[in-house]
Amino acid sequence: MADRVLFVCHANLCRSPMAEYLARRLLADQPVEVASAGTDAIDGLVMHPYAMEVATESGADAAAFRTRGLRPEYLVDATLVLTATRRQRSVCTSLAPGALHRTFTLRQFGRLAAAAEPPADSTDDPLRAAIAAAAQARGRLQPAAPDEDDLRDPIGGTEADFRRCAEEIERSLRPLAALIGAAG
Repeated sequence: MADRVLFVCHANLCRSPMAEYLARRLLADQPVEVASAGTDAIDGLVMHPYAMEVATESGADAAAFRTRGLRPEYLVDATLVLTATRRQRSVCTSLAPGALHRTFTLRQFGRLAAAAEPPADSTDDPLRAAIAAAAQARGRLQPAAPDEDDLRDPIGGTEADFRRCAEEIERSLRPLAALIGAAG
């Protein structure tokens, strides 16, 4: 079974689908699967049109995407859970307490991965090595303010708001991709 990164937001309409598709592009050469879900999602809806534009620009066909409500088994099966907000991180760890040490907000994990020392040796499990390295960096960073951890929801905003959100997602994902690459 491949390692999996699960992205979680509120409705699985905007932030987590954009993160899923951006991560697919950034992690395309890694043995990592990506998926997304929403803490309050209604199963089967299409992605928000602006989010679909961003996802399509990542080189993927996003037309088949459908929203998924978060289920405990998604959290149990995930190697790494990245949420849009601290509230969603709390929901995830309440549903699956065993996922606590591998559940972070996306922005939090991006900061940790950027501060992490790459593993000294290559490994057969680069995602788990990246998570361990990021967790070790946690003790070297000061706690962040909530607005530094939470990814603003662009719902109800303009196309430019969605693009800014996607840029923040990608900025947070790049250190993870680099750390996985260094571990593999």
